[in-house]
Amino acid sequence: MPNNTSDARDLYLRVLGDIMGWDDDRARSEYRWLKLMAEMKYDAYRDFQAGMRFIESLARWLQQFAEVERAIAYDFVRERLVFIGLSETQHLVEQFYPAVAHARFIEELAGRREVLPYKILTSQDWEADVERLRRRSLFLGLSDGARIDVLRHSNPGRLSNEQVVGTTQVDQEKWRNLLSELREDTKDPEAKFEMVFLIDDFTATGTSFLRYDEDKKKWKGKLHKFMESISMKIDNADGESIQDALFADGWKVHVHHYMASTRASQVLEKNFEQAADSLANATWTEVRFTYGYVFPENLPVSVERGDGAFIELTKTHYNEAIETRHSRVGGVKHLGLGYGACALPVVLEHNTPNNSIALLWAEHKDPKPSMTPLFRRRQRHL
Repeated sequence: MPNNTSDARDLYLRVLGDIMGWDDDRARSEYRWLKLMAEMKYDAYRDFQAGMRFIESLARWLQQFAEVERAIAYDFVRERLVFIGLSETQHLVEQFYPAVAHARFIEELAGRREVLPYKILTSQDWEADVERLRRRSLFLGLSDGARIDVLRHSNPGRLSNEQVVGTTQVDQEKWRNLLSELREDTKDPEAKFEMVFLIDDFTATGTSFLRYDEDKKKWKGKLHKFMESISMKIDNADGESIQDALFADGWKVHVHHYMASTRASQVLEKNFEQAADSLANATWTEVRFTYGYVFPENLPVSVERGDGAFIELTKTHYNEAIETRHSRVGGVKHLGLGYGACALPVVLEHNTPNNSIALLWAEHKDPKPSMTPLFRRRQRHL
């Protein structure tokens, strides 16, 4: 039995070579690539089962295919798989404040003064003005993927703990504390928040953020939940709603996703325009959308891009038992190409999106056919 990680990996590489039927020259070439990619990227995936890493998972994954299909599956991993590691994600989080939030503050101040943005930076008091607006801004996470802890820690001296919150579903006591801390920090008893940043990690369809429920004939999603949360009455003498009590006249919302598909970047703004009437209770005056990185339009697998053989595998190696009432919200029943048929070859280091090809993440044993994942997904909805 192997007694260390290196021995175990070499053993699994030999097993993998046997599974693929490689000759010695091909095996040596592939082993070098596999070792490099495993060490540099794939082994960092968080949801491998205990004692398993990429090469072990790959060997196990390939065995579910017939011998004639394995080369197709392996080539997909070799040529099409996109893995977003921790360092890339951290970079997107760290770039959010200087590239997006700070730039937004400058633009907002320029608009208020009716000057070009560069003139804000040449004024004597520009830093004080930016600081004033920055402290009057809230940063709220739309999911755990927003990495609010990383955002906070990467901006010491810029953002205080009292303006960065990991969720939009905040109880009344927390809302009151946020306002109290703002007024104490600014020494202004009338201070209110002027800008709210809603932050999430990834969107592929845009439906979790805002979608129309055909059955219930109403708009739903994270933006609606936020609106409903701030529309509730706050327990104060005036009987105001949370948004009236905490947010200044003319307050604005900025929605930022660290990553998005091209499709989602187009759908979000379109859906927001169509949902305008259902959001009428919100008192914000503007909602803006930005993205740290938008995946190329040609990223999804398709027959036109030479992925026809692999797409056939998504049909033949499929069990409809992986479908749920939540997955049907995407408008496509069959999940072979992922939720909403997004057909993404994407894996994020902390989880595999359900918008990605189901063969990457789906796990099911009985009834047959079984599905074995390469990057096992941690399900949020069952």
